[in-house]
Amino acid sequence: MSAPSLNRPALPAFAVWLVVLAAAALVLLPIAARYAETPYYVVLVTRLLIFAVAATALNLVLGFGGMVSFGHSLFMGIGAYSVALCSYFGIGNGWAHLAFAIVVSAFAAMATGAVALRTRGVAFIMITLAFAQMFYFLVISLKEFGGDDGLPISMGSRFGFVDLKNPTTLYYTTFGVLALLIYGSYRLYHARFGLVLRGCMINEDRMRALGFPTTTYKLVAYVLSGCVAGISGLLLANLTMFASPSYASWTVSGDLMIMVVLGGTGTVMGPAFGAFAFLLIEDLLKRFTDHWIGGVGVMIVLIGLLARRGLWGSLPGRPR
Repeated sequence: MSAPSLNRPALPAFAVWLVVLAAAALVLLPIAARYAETPYYVVLVTRLLIFAVAATALNLVLGFGGMVSFGHSLFMGIGAYSVALCSYFGIGNGWAHLAFAIVVSAFAAMATGAVALRTRGVAFIMITLAFAQMFYFLVISLKEFGGDDGLPISMGSRFGFVDLKNPTTLYYTTFGVLALLIYGSYRLYHARFGLVLRGCMINEDRMRALGFPTTTYKLVAYVLSGCVAGISGLLLANLTMFASPSYASWTVSGDLMIMVVLGGTGTVMGPAFGAFAFLLIEDLLKRFTDHWIGGVGVMIVLIGLLARRGLWGSLPGRPR
């Protein structure tokens, strides 16, 4: 992982047009799907958008701060079970679901981050992985709430007249969340907080010598990232109307890390593009072979060799 530059690079014009065209296509997709009578594509792209949100959340710590978290599935699991448990007890209010997801995710991120950030390198990776696995096995042990079979959701999240149980409503809501998150990531990247965070990634000892409380900055970033990942779990639960322990498994954390690296670690747009590329490759290969996992591996290796800075990071001009 190469050290990021702290200057403010200009976004190439073609990259701006690429983003505009992608956004326009996403806005028009549900309309086209309705006329073509192919609702499957709305569900598929909603899933892509949800994982783009989760990958962008991970990038806040992995790409901006150099913290290799292998436990972000913990927060996705918390977000999913926030909806499921509220629904189980007859609460369909989306604001309650959202508050539950954010508060519990923030508390979990603060507690686990305070422990993990006392270490570096492999130890940090293993501690974040261990906390995610602890939550995974905790959920499995709760037989009253489905155990390893998961928990069906009878009521989606309703925010007044906005009901996320409706596929089109969920689609545009997720698209809006991703757009706001990307804008917020761009602002954070160039803000004082982002500069300090990236400085910690380059040389934390020097940043500490300059008087910055580096651990505090990193913990705040970790909590912020965990909260956003929790929101992605809430959206995923509304998509599947189901909460599964598998949402908190280490494989989900691994997939998110692949998406970030595939798109471009430390870039603003990269994780979203990486999530789309990874999941679209997976979906296409599933249609042709039962051994799609091997095909995904080959494609990732090829992209890694041909685009070492990721799909977005390897574009001319290295757009952020």
